[in-house]
Amino acid sequence: METKRIIIEDRNHIKDEELKEAASILRSGGLVAFPTETVYGLAADATNGAAVERIFKAKGRPQDNPLIVAHVSCVEEVAPLVKEIPEAGRKLMEAFWPGPLTMIFPKSEKVPYGTTGGLDTVAIRMPDDPVANRLIALAGVPVAAPS
Repeated sequence: METKRIIIEDRNHIKDEELKEAASILRSGGLVAFPTETVYGLAADATNGAAVERIFKAKGRPQDNPLIVAHVSCVEEVAPLVKEIPEAGRKLMEAFWPGPLTMIFPKSEKVPYGTTGGLDTVAIRMPDDPVANRLIALAGVPVAAPS
């Protein structure tokens, strides 16, 4: 496996070309390190159980220790991942997203149990890092990453 490093020249003016390969890797079940609010996280397609298992193996993380399953790029990406979004959740999203707020919802069937550590709930967050947010949008999949 080859490790590639992508340098974003200007974080305020991200060019899609800079992230297309990383987005493609996520879509195809690979792993990508991406920036979060505090550190870099190891990311995979949250809906691909085999891809998420690669995170657990790479990190030596116990399978029952759930990931922040869905890093999403916009609020509209939440609904397919959850059974319902209560009104309080919608208000919190409006007030604090994008940003370092993770919310827990009952998961939908789209999210594998391997991703949630066997739980019926899913942790969802919308990062405010412009590179992370654009990568997720380009990948077109929710991104799972360790907390």
